[in-house]
Amino acid sequence: MSAVRIVIVDDHPIVRHGLAGVFADEPGIDVVGEADSGPRGLVVIADTEPDVVLMDLRMPDGDGVPAIRELVKNRTRGRPRVLVLTTYDTDRDIRSALNAGADGYLLKDASRTELVRAVRDLAVGRPVLAPAALAALLGREAETELSTREIDVLRLVADGLTNRAVATRLRISESTVKTHLLHTYSKLGAADRAQAVRICWERGLV
Repeated sequence: MSAVRIVIVDDHPIVRHGLAGVFADEPGIDVVGEADSGPRGLVVIADTEPDVVLMDLRMPDGDGVPAIRELVKNRTRGRPRVLVLTTYDTDRDIRSALNAGADGYLLKDASRTELVRAVRDLAVGRPVLAPAALAALLGREAETELSTREIDVLRLVADGLTNRAVATRLRISESTVKTHLLHTYSKLGAADRAQAVRICWERGLV
């Protein structure tokens, strides 16, 4: 089986070099090109014909979304697949990238294992979406509302209480607190308690 060929498009040299280093030790994945903007990325992609492109969203000399649109418009033989790799997790950014035709959306705080798996999944046609991206794709209005108890739990978590302290305050078991939090993460599209609290702050729930 031939190696997965990837191009990295990001305006920060240290990010590009770091990503190249991640894949250098991965068998079956070859970095065949790099670029520091969307327009220059298109040139490198045309020259190297990669299977997967890691695309940042916001770059001073040309953002990722217009480049993704151009790639999709001229896509042949089902390639390349585009994985947005960014720090931006707002609904607006996510929807903009996905509507442009991105095949995956991952945040830069993803682990090395998650990143490598994402590239391999995209190479064989499996979509890759971070929890926040999945929530944006489904639409916030389609999410189930948080229950009163789930909001109570999150408010206490936002105050800095541990699961045990929350359980004591609400007179429920610690395992019940964990269950409420897991349900909350799922409903909010959050990866952890910190992200769940931030989302709830933005919505005025806590």
